[in-house]
Amino acid sequence: MSSPSLRGLWNECRATVRGLERWRCCMAFFSSAFLAFGLYHVHSVSGITEGGVLGATLLLDHWFSLSPAVSGFVLNLLCYGWGWRLLGRSFIAYSLIATVGFSLPYKLYELFPPLWPQLAEMPLLAAVVGALFVGVGAGLSVRAGGASGGDDALALSISPLLRWRLSRAYLFTDVVVLLLSLSYIPVMRIAFSLITVTISS
Repeated sequence: MSSPSLRGLWNECRATVRGLERWRCCMAFFSSAFLAFGLYHVHSVSGITEGGVLGATLLLDHWFSLSPAVSGFVLNLLCYGWGWRLLGRSFIAYSLIATVGFSLPYKLYELFPPLWPQLAEMPLLAAVVGALFVGVGAGLSVRAGGASGGDDALALSISPLLRWRLSRAYLFTDVVVLLLSLSYIPVMRIAFSLITVTISS
C-alpha cells in the first residue's frame, strides 16, 4: 500500500474516532461488561450456552481452556474484519469498544469465583437469568450504535454470500454452535440453551 493510501486510511480513522459520541462509547463498553458478567457468573457454571460467538467462546473455554476474554476478542475481530465493508466505520468503532468492554471485565471477573455456583442445579432459572444478561447487554450495545459480538458481522456477510435472509443467517450460526456444544453439554441442557437464545433474542 502506498504512503498516500496509508495517510488517507489514517485520516479516515481519525475522522471516525472524532465522530464518536462519548455517551455511546460508555454505553457500548459498560453494556458489554454487563453481558460478560452474566456469561461468567451464569452461563459458565450452569452448562447453559449461547449461539454464535458467545457460545463459541464457551466451547473453546471447555475444550481448550481458552478464556472467553481472549477468544471473544479474537473471534469478534475476525468477524468485524470480514464484514467491515457492510457495517460501516462508526459501527465497527463502537463494536470494537464493546469488544474491549467484554474482554477486559471478563478477565477481571475470572480473578474471583462465580457468585452463583448453585445455578448449576437450576437450569431453567439459569437459562432465564443468563438470557436477561445477554439480551440487555447486547441490546444496549446495539442502541449505542455497535454490537457486543461479531455475530452481526458474520450474519451480514453470510447472508449475501449464500443468498439467505438475514434471520436465516443468524439462525445458522446459532444452530452450528449449539450442535458443536453437544460435544460437552447434555441434550437437555441444550434444550435449556435454546430457551436462553430465544429469550435473549
